[in-house]
Amino acid sequence: MAIFELSHITNVFGISGLLQVVSLLSLLLLLFTAAQYYLHRQWLIKSFQQFPSPPSHWLFGNTLKDQDLQQILLWVEKFPNTCVKWFWGNHAHLVIYDPDYMKVILGRSDPKVTRSYSFYAPWIGYGLLLLNGKKWLQHRQMLTPAFHYDILKHYVGIMVDSVHVMLDKWEQLEGQDFPLEIHQDISLMTMETIMKCAFSYQGSAQLEDYRNSRSYIKAVEDLTHLIYLRMRNGFHQSNTIYSLSSNGRSFHSACQIAHKHTEKVICMRKAQLQNEEELEKIRKKRRLDFLDILLFAQTEDGKSLSDEDLRAEVDTFMFEGHDTTASGISWIFYALATHPEHQQRCREEVQRILGDGTSVTWDHLDQMPYTTMCIKEALRLYPPVPAVGKELSTPVTFPDGRSLPKGSLVTLSFYGLHHNPRLWPNPEVFDPSRFAPDAPRHTHAFLPFSAGARNCIGKQFAMNELKVAVALTLLRFELLPDPTRVPVLVSRTVLKSKNGIYLHLKKLK
Repeated sequence: MAIFELSHITNVFGISGLLQVVSLLSLLLLLFTAAQYYLHRQWLIKSFQQFPSPPSHWLFGNTLKDQDLQQILLWVEKFPNTCVKWFWGNHAHLVIYDPDYMKVILGRSDPKVTRSYSFYAPWIGYGLLLLNGKKWLQHRQMLTPAFHYDILKHYVGIMVDSVHVMLDKWEQLEGQDFPLEIHQDISLMTMETIMKCAFSYQGSAQLEDYRNSRSYIKAVEDLTHLIYLRMRNGFHQSNTIYSLSSNGRSFHSACQIAHKHTEKVICMRKAQLQNEEELEKIRKKRRLDFLDILLFAQTEDGKSLSDEDLRAEVDTFMFEGHDTTASGISWIFYALATHPEHQQRCREEVQRILGDGTSVTWDHLDQMPYTTMCIKEALRLYPPVPAVGKELSTPVTFPDGRSLPKGSLVTLSFYGLHHNPRLWPNPEVFDPSRFAPDAPRHTHAFLPFSAGARNCIGKQFAMNELKVAVALTLLRFELLPDPTRVPVLVSRTVLKSKNGIYLHLKKLK
């Protein structure tokens, strides 16, 4: 039929006439697209006219590859409160690094930026990170019991065991005078911890299952990097075009590796639940762990979670539960290595609490005030999640009277907030006294785990793991920096170093 119509049109108009029709339609489409582009850009300019904007190119914006964090520091110095960041074409965000502005946005229920965060969906699906509205609230309420006090208390022992495995591996390197790239080993350790705590995993990601775990961690590194590149490429906003690109094919391959890992975890747990003895153990538990809650959960209509919803939550928490914590621990170790006087004070505090022992218990976690201050100061300097994006579902007016219309995009820059000299004098200086119990601070000046209804559900779990890792490591090693390889900070969903984090580890006698 289509062939007949085409031949009929050709007979009526002739080849040249057909080409003229196609050319005319193409021109109209081009003009329509250009008009849309122009009108949207004018809307953006009008929406952001009350806010300062650094110089930008009409097509390429004002973002520099791998210099996002350096740009933020310059803008924080120059522009109070906020400024406009232009990406490619007509894509712009209002970047916020003021605590009063933060408080307003985090007190609302605006969704994540649909376009940008949808790039994560083929990887982690629609779990807590990407969900919005009623379904997000249902999942949040369902999973909150997995982080109850009683469960977190039990997890401390698992954290201790996983950290010891990592430290034992490091001790085997004793005597070899070369720096160690610590982030890889720390990632394996946090991976093992989250799998044992949240998913009832019985093996060891650091030992017998090292190869598979390392493959998953490498896939996560690739995925976060590819998403970063895609967000900054105007041509790759189309799913069709992106899927045909080399980056798109690499993204698909990395997704398959990540999914294979999480599916294995789910299948292993489901198989265990087929065993009556194991099922009876679970029924006798006072509280269920993360994966058990998902497997036993029921929706409002009495149905179990779909396989899609189940895998989305596992993929989300597998990624966030190990990668953000690994980033936090790695940067804390780097901060302590570059500030030996504070490292020693932490070590002495830990030694007073633990003596010659190497075990940390739940009760010890609240007995490390100075170590906790140092951990928080490191999280201020190196927030594991540097920023999040929001899309305004309703107009907003800020405390100073400036406003934004519905549909505007905002970036909450926790990195900019934590380096804001109007909040933190000499913000680049490592000063744990900022977190002394009596130190004054705006409620929204320090947000390593965000705030409001959508704050990090695992923040207490993460803080416990940070304290365990720091305490046990300082008992066994002195951390020394490698002056020849200073880390280069980059934002990849999670704060990373472009050239790794290298430290010398000196075994304590």
